[in-house]
Amino acid sequence: MTLIKRLSLFITLSMSLFSVSSFAQDFSDEAIASRIAPISDVYINGEIVTANTASASDEPAEPRSGEQVYGTFCIACHGTGAAGAPIKGDAAAWGPRIAQGEETLIKHALSGFNAMPAKGTCSNCSDDEIIATVKFLIQGL
Repeated sequence: MTLIKRLSLFITLSMSLFSVSSFAQDFSDEAIASRIAPISDVYINGEIVTANTASASDEPAEPRSGEQVYGTFCIACHGTGAAGAPIKGDAAAWGPRIAQGEETLIKHALSGFNAMPAKGTCSNCSDDEIIATVKFLIQGL
């Protein structure tokens, strides 16, 4: 082997070993906890939620209004007409649905209907929140 090839091989191996050692990490529990610790707080309804105070539950702290549920979950389809959803405020689209009765609208909202899954996209909504949302969607029509 020529001197240049040996030197080249030595340099390559040296750099490889140096690179591997520079990526070594501490895998102790403290080091891992430090790397995955939250980097900020979240503000929800005027309250600061940190890793120490966050609830393990997906359930909301209090019932949401129909307007809140609509603005968070329903607006994606009922604000744009996606997948054939009637748009809020469109009396022509809602008329035949309202004619079936509020009980039918509520049943469809709770159980799902056509392209809409049960409870829309709000899997943690209570039945009362869905009912309030249906009433919000059809108010004034």
